[in-house]
Amino acid sequence: MLRLLIIKEIRDIIGSTKFAVTFGVCSVLVLLVFVVGSRSYHTAVGQHEAAKRENLRRMEGITDWIQVRDMNVYLPPQPLSAIVAGVANDIGRTVTVEGRGELTAHDSRYGDEPMLAVFRQFDLEFLFTVVLSLFAILFSFDAVSGEKERGTLRLTFASPVPRRTFIAGKLLGSYLTLVVSLLLPLAAGSALLTVLGVPMTGDDWVRLAFIIGAGFLYLGVFLSLSVFVSAMTTRSTTSFLVLLVVWIVAVLIVPRAAVLFAGRAVDVPSVDAVAAQKAKFSAGLWGEDRA
Repeated sequence: MLRLLIIKEIRDIIGSTKFAVTFGVCSVLVLLVFVVGSRSYHTAVGQHEAAKRENLRRMEGITDWIQVRDMNVYLPPQPLSAIVAGVANDIGRTVTVEGRGELTAHDSRYGDEPMLAVFRQFDLEFLFTVVLSLFAILFSFDAVSGEKERGTLRLTFASPVPRRTFIAGKLLGSYLTLVVSLLLPLAAGSALLTVLGVPMTGDDWVRLAFIIGAGFLYLGVFLSLSVFVSAMTTRSTTSFLVLLVVWIVAVLIVPRAAVLFAGRAVDVPSVDAVAAQKAKFSAGLWGEDRA
């Protein structure tokens, strides 16, 4: 019985115009992430190599370490950052090296482009958390309420179908369709990384697989929530509006509010306090060095 319900759900989804539009848009966005990320990676590699050549030119003839002044060392770009930025944009990209003193990273990308910190970079993480989560809602907001409106739900329960089996068929059918339809463009995008010359190692491929797996689990949460809300409402429009509010709160409000609440819950020293403490330690080290 469960197998028949899963097959029916998959056929209903694949035969709908909603699936064709959603699959087309998702495929284009996924491939765009891989192509744009690969180009950004090669641009970053070129900038890093140019900075290395400039440092070598400036260091010619220097024989004393104390003579090193304002030598900027740039962090090399990581291959996986081509499609998943992670915290690479939050940390500094440049370290100024001198004959003595502390090594501190500065010039973060978010510091140079504040708007990027608000809207985030268009990478695989943004695609899963913002775009594809909304598509997961579009996939199944009318999974049960739509059948109520069309009158097919009464016909289904005219047979001895347990409700838990019916809901499980809806969930599994929708989830399998969503995952399989996304695996195709993700596999094509992963192949593009090799074609476009991004040097992915075995560890990078494993990390990418874990990221994609976590993204599918994330989409499964929104898909399950959509089926639940659809089962609790009688109209598809009501289900969609409720899920849209939930999506806005979960994706746009909760992550930013959580940072504010965490900052108030834990006593974190300010930047000035940390700088004052570091200056105190530096003065002590300077005195010991002179002695």
